[in-house]
Amino acid sequence: MILVGNQRGGGKDLANHLMKDENERVTVHEVRGFASSDLHGAFQESYAISRATKCKQHLYSLSLNPPKDEQVSTAKFEDAIAQAEDRLGLTGQPRAVVFHEKIGADGELRRHAHAVWCRIDCDDMKAVQMSHDHRKLNDLSRDLYLQHGWTMPRGLVKSEWKDPATYSHAEWQQAKRAERDPKETKIMFQDAWAISDSQAAFQAALKERGLILARGDRRGYVALDHKGEVYAIAKWTGQKAKAVKARLGNPDKLPSVKQAHQQAAQIVTDRLETLRKEQQRAAKIDQERMAALKQRQNTSQADERIKMDVLHKMRERRETHERDARIRKGFMGLIDRITGKRRRIEAENQRLVQKAKMRDTLEKDRLATQHRSMRQRVETKEQAFKERRAAAINELRQDQAKLKDRADTLHKEQEFKERRSRSSSPRPKRGRSRDGPSP
Repeated sequence: MILVGNQRGGGKDLANHLMKDENERVTVHEVRGFASSDLHGAFQESYAISRATKCKQHLYSLSLNPPKDEQVSTAKFEDAIAQAEDRLGLTGQPRAVVFHEKIGADGELRRHAHAVWCRIDCDDMKAVQMSHDHRKLNDLSRDLYLQHGWTMPRGLVKSEWKDPATYSHAEWQQAKRAERDPKETKIMFQDAWAISDSQAAFQAALKERGLILARGDRRGYVALDHKGEVYAIAKWTGQKAKAVKARLGNPDKLPSVKQAHQQAAQIVTDRLETLRKEQQRAAKIDQERMAALKQRQNTSQADERIKMDVLHKMRERRETHERDARIRKGFMGLIDRITGKRRRIEAENQRLVQKAKMRDTLEKDRLATQHRSMRQRVETKEQAFKERRAAAINELRQDQAKLKDRADTLHKEQEFKERRSRSSSPRPKRGRSRDGPSP
């Protein structure tokens, strides 16, 4: 069943929502651990307890929605709630359980449930930490579908259980790093089995998970991945061989182990070729983008240099005017000459001119240094892009070569086994008469 949970406050609003009469029937199935026996009183208690802590979202609300066409018993709902409580770390916390029955758009009466816990641990007076609750609920939801043999919605299928033909570059790298966990692998097969009701459906479900359904050497069913790993269907789905045969029928039209591995390897090889071309296109786009960035940078820096030159000239004219204004003319200027004041003013003006030149030179140098640093950052970024794309392209080429080598090796091993099997088969005995061998 689909499980949706969230932390929240607003106990009064939640109680009103759960007791709304828009449902055909509302049943308060359980109120546990609260002094009050009704939802409004229970959630008010939770709020009162939370006031002694810093927690504002003192409730955890969970909705449980079973598959559309399944009749789920109260016991199964209770079991799912208990499992959710355990995985969320809410074991022993006060809780309320409410059942709703509602007529859907198709006119069918359906039943779903809500469970609400108080998050405040009264012993420690702290709220229970709800880390990764959505992931935990998704995992539990997937497990419930497998436990009860319900058809699993596409949205619950794990993202890593997918067709390699749709891998992105990052997903391919992740797939290379990851080794199949036996437990996860078994869940994957059971998941594919649960959502399939025929050979074609099971074949499609396996393909979506990067596996090819094949005919085993002893007429059984197996699946192969692109590495050539062989998985016996009965073993990994947890089904008896008779049940597998009943659902999947005659395996004669399926590819052999050798053919299946060739198919799986070819799918991945083709995808790697596509990814390599994508990386080449991305490298070209990176190059064009960096060229445009450098062009914009050059234009911007040229504008900044022109602007600085204009500012320097305007400031030089203003400062020259200020210095000239300090030299008096006429009769007072004559007195300044006689007393030597003009000579001192001219010396000071000359010193200010040199100081202004040094200041302008420093400003130009700082701007030039800044521009060089910016250009260097762009060059470094461009080089990093080139190296990363080149490394990715080279890695994909190597992966393609490794896949081809592995396929060739496995094919040779398979051919060797077939030849040995043929050579070791017993030869038919020649008949002999009582009079000795026939001439």
